[in-house]
Amino acid sequence: MTSQAAPPGAPAVTVPTPKKRRLPAGTLYRGREGMWSWVLHRITGTAIFFFLLVHILDTSLVRVSPEAYNAVIGTYKTPIMGLGEAALVAAIFLHGFNGIRIILIDFFHWGPRAQKVMFWIVIVAWAILMAGFLPVHLSHVFGGGE
Repeated sequence: MTSQAAPPGAPAVTVPTPKKRRLPAGTLYRGREGMWSWVLHRITGTAIFFFLLVHILDTSLVRVSPEAYNAVIGTYKTPIMGLGEAALVAAIFLHGFNGIRIILIDFFHWGPRAQKVMFWIVIVAWAILMAGFLPVHLSHVFGGGE
């Protein structure tokens, strides 16, 4: 509390000093489930967008030059592109599951309270699907499996 000088003959007025707001250390984001969900949703959405853009462009090559189209498609049959396909599938699964989570949060009254649990459900479901997909896919990419 501080007191301010009052005119002569008037009582002294005491004005409370506002408390300093203590901000937490670090950034605004604290690394909780909601933040990571937000970040992963933006990253996967952006990656899927750029994949679709490239996919439309390379597919349109068939109208311009079938030889150029065949050359581009030939470059996709490499192990690096096989890993890229695995990353694309991982992004699609995660983005889709997280999108369902966001819908549940937005449309149901219990959604915001259950958002942390739903985040972990999304991660576990994604990991289970990827555990089933990756061995088969990678055996085709690196082992030449049919």
